[in-house]
Amino acid sequence: MQSDIQADTSSSKVPLTIASFVTFTFLGYFTIGLALAVLPVFITRQLGFSTMIAGIAISIQYITTFLSRGYAGGIVDKKGPKPAVIMGMIGFAASGILLFIAYLFKDVPALSLGILVVTRLMTGFAEGLIGASPVNWAIIVVGDHHTAKAISYNGIANYGAIAAGAPLGVILSNSFGLGSIGFVILAVGIIGYFYARTKVAVKGNSTAPRQPFLKVLKTVSPYGICLALGGLGFGTISTFITLYYTSLNWDGAVLCLSVFSVLFILGRLFFGGSIDKNGGMKTAILCLALETVGLLILWLANTPHLALVGAGIAGLGFSLVFPALGVEAVKRVPASNKGAALGGYGLFIDISLGLTGPLVGGVASHFGMMYIFPFSMGAVFIGFILAGLLAYRQQPLNDSDVQTSQRSTTQ
Repeated sequence: MQSDIQADTSSSKVPLTIASFVTFTFLGYFTIGLALAVLPVFITRQLGFSTMIAGIAISIQYITTFLSRGYAGGIVDKKGPKPAVIMGMIGFAASGILLFIAYLFKDVPALSLGILVVTRLMTGFAEGLIGASPVNWAIIVVGDHHTAKAISYNGIANYGAIAAGAPLGVILSNSFGLGSIGFVILAVGIIGYFYARTKVAVKGNSTAPRQPFLKVLKTVSPYGICLALGGLGFGTISTFITLYYTSLNWDGAVLCLSVFSVLFILGRLFFGGSIDKNGGMKTAILCLALETVGLLILWLANTPHLALVGAGIAGLGFSLVFPALGVEAVKRVPASNKGAALGGYGLFIDISLGLTGPLVGGVASHFGMMYIFPFSMGAVFIGFILAGLLAYRQQPLNDSDVQTSQRSTTQ
């Protein structure tokens, strides 16, 4: 079945084929985006908790994301991506129900917060299952030589969904209350579930022995660490931009997040070919430098318009960090471990976003909101330095090296 699908996938149809699978990524992250901009305000303003508590509550989802990434990678490599995607959509639907229940108990702050924590953990479980599964599904169908394109499209679906979901979430919350977002998340999860059921189940056909997940994780970790540091910039903007704007009495925080996401998408659409042309490491180094500049502008901005410029530059810079480093990471594992490799590599963005809440929230609580962007800028700059060192020390893989890697055993 898989070979028949690949035979029918001409180069002109590759983008549409990939899009049909990363639609699941869009649906999953759309549900995440719906709550992203409103939950910090709900927790601090309506429930009365501190900024740091809000950051922890938002970021706690990445505990279960971290745990379910490896589980999802194993499912993808053994059974194919379809079961993981179906489970993920069920998880998102359940998180919508829990979010509505949390809203019902808004007059009992401690109970509401407790239910929100469970909601975020369920969201994290679903995100871990959906994070790398659709892109693996696409790669299996269109072929390994389209890996960079599939990863890029998957990122467009990811951040495009957040860009669309965040402002809609604010509108729904302001018009109908937080509970309405729970209903929409439930509906999206159900739609995704039935759409996944209609897709053909496929799995990779590599005969290379599979490596243990921890060995795969060790292989991809140098690239993942650079990704994690780069992800702190996005995490700071997505989690704290509404509170940052509020502290300055500015309007348009959601627009700032949308500008970041739109420039992120445009960067992938117009510059995605630079990974194949210039190599993953060179592309990642340039992008991390650009993201650093964007965060510097956000830090120094004295008007919301200038902050939009900084957010846009940061989004453009971050746009190719994930696929550029991901292509380099996946090259270094057997083909039979691609699901685990992308899942393990993706863990580092989960770690990054999971740490963003308590770290940046702690900075804001102890030093003030004005210090959150110099902090995240410093982290991204360290990522830039580490990527440069990795490129300097890295031995490039030629075709025979890749084949040897793919034939390697688990001994």
